[in-house]
Amino acid sequence: MTTTTEHSPATRVTLSEEVPDIYKAMLRLDSAVAGTPLERPLKELVRIRASQINGCAYCIDMHTLDARSIGESEQRIYALSAWREAPFFTARERAALALTEAVTLVHDGHVSDAVYAQAAAEFDAAEMSQLAWLIIVINAWNRMGITGRLAAGEYDPSA
Repeated sequence: MTTTTEHSPATRVTLSEEVPDIYKAMLRLDSAVAGTPLERPLKELVRIRASQINGCAYCIDMHTLDARSIGESEQRIYALSAWREAPFFTARERAALALTEAVTLVHDGHVSDAVYAQAAAEFDAAEMSQLAWLIIVINAWNRMGITGRLAAGEYDPSA
């Protein structure tokens, strides 16, 4: 009898192929989020941090490559998991990262009033909504990547 361990990949469904209409809707949602006026470096930091928390290797790979392609420094990417202790992040980025962690770890105390207030001090109402959608969408992508066991290293930012 063969068993599947955590490190040996089992055959998984390809969500984009099995239910293409839902996948296309997800792509449209992602495109809408990508088109918001929030700063692109901030978007990538949020995507990387949520992906780190969720353990989605594919999305970590994708968004670190994307961040580097727009000029994000290796130093800030490396320090992202310890952003509270690192001096490399602005107050606006810190507020976004705190909100990212709270939403991603919603089971661990929900989004506190303090975290929300910190973000609201840095983002107006429209930006807060855009940021919330960004966090929600990357969490959905992470869950898709993890469920389908998408392999890190297969993303090509030039494609």
